[in-house]
Amino acid sequence: MLHTVALDPYHKRVSFSCEEQSLTDYLRKQASQDVKRKVALCFVHADAIGTIKGYYTLSADSIDRTLLPEELKKKMPYNNLPVTLLGRLARDSQFKGQGIGELLLADALKRAYQASSEIASFAVVTDSINAKAKDFYESLGFITLESGRMFITMDTIKASLRL
Repeated sequence: MLHTVALDPYHKRVSFSCEEQSLTDYLRKQASQDVKRKVALCFVHADAIGTIKGYYTLSADSIDRTLLPEELKKKMPYNNLPVTLLGRLARDSQFKGQGIGELLLADALKRAYQASSEIASFAVVTDSINAKAKDFYESLGFITLESGRMFITMDTIKASLRL
């Protein structure tokens, strides 16, 4: 099982590098500011000396009901639905091929699902950064909305993680 913790000054952000430069830059330059401002929480998977192998961010968000697939749209009573935003997910290039991305996503979904019992959230949404990311999310059960955003419901998360 993957162990993630909240980003803190002990973690070596400067040594982190992934294939997508904007995700590298975010962790190095912006993540701690977002945490301080309470606009995103950043969770890292790191080794004992603080080397970050991967990270993800979670925040509150909402989506317009009209963007949902028809079968879900009919069941939802409100125009704006509460969701959890998986804002970023990245793994360091040196750990490529070790399944860390999949484990980080599973950890993020589990954390989002658990939080939804305290603060309502209908689904997890994300914005895929490129076609490779879109394929990754689709392969793990995310559905693409008309807006281009991707989502997975808490019910699907519960079933897939056997919670």
